[in-house]
Parts: sequence; structure tokens; C-alpha cells
Amino acid sequence: MAELVKRTKRSSSIWVKDRGEFLRKFGWQNGYGAFSIAQSQVGQVKNYILRQEQHHRHVSFQDEYREFLRWYNVDYDERYVWD
Repeated sequence: MAELVKRTKRSSSIWVKDRGEFLRKFGWQNGYGAFSIAQSQVGQVKNYILRQEQHHRHVSFQDEYREFLRWYNVDYDERYVWD
């Protein structure tokens, strides 16, 4: 799995950086997470992605992610969640 994530990050980084000069410094964080959704939730996820920039003006990604982990009863150690 780790090798697949590594290759995916590398190829997607190259793709993003080819999109324009302003994206040349793009880089992924060190870790990764993987989550699945039901087919019935695809529309909701697409809408979330479309409004993500606006949403994160009011709620930080970190706070939202912590809430997500609590909602699904995922144990975590704050020292290892962020780069």
C-alpha cells in the first residue's frame, strides 16, 4: 500500500506542477489517510469539494479533521496526526 501511495503522490505532484507557475511549489504532506464512502454519498462529497475553500475560511481543516475522527470513534494521538 505504501508504495502505491508513494507513486500516486509522485505522479499527481508532477501533474499539478505542470498546471502553472503558481503551482510549482506544490507538495504533499508526509503522511496519508484513506477513507471510503458509500455510492449514495458521492454527490455530497463532490459538493463538499466544490465549497471546501469557502468552508475552511470558517472552520480549519485541523478542527474539521479532529471532529471527523471523534464522530467515527477513531483513536488518535495529536502528536502523530500533523506534519
